[in-house]
Amino acid sequence: MIRLRMSSHDAHYGGNLVDGARMLQLFGDVATELLIRHDGDEGLFRAYDKVEFLAPVFAGDYIEAVGEIVEVGNTSRKMVFEARKVIAPVPGSDSACDVLPEPIVVCRASGTCVTPKDKQRYNK
Repeated sequence: MIRLRMSSHDAHYGGNLVDGARMLQLFGDVATELLIRHDGDEGLFRAYDKVEFLAPVFAGDYIEAVGEIVEVGNTSRKMVFEARKVIAPVPGSDSACDVLPEPIVVCRASGTCVTPKDKQRYNK
């Protein structure tokens, strides 16, 4: 799990809306950590098979991204991911934020990563 605040540099559209691709970048970072913990190597992201953008993300939002390896093949690792908004700025304020009573799921995805056999250091 990683958690970070979306900055004004992440905003790509009017109204400080963050590009959905930023969530995929977070999932890539989560996948890298999962592969290092599982195989001792960063591996490679092969493909997403499903991506759902479920709610908008804005500059100032705190997003936590989580992932899990759900299936392990010879070199492939099937993963699922979820990004949640956990803190949001208070509209009209330049510094106030609210911890959300329940996280808002902003994106879900699943995909496959690959760690070549010669790079696997664990679980041989």
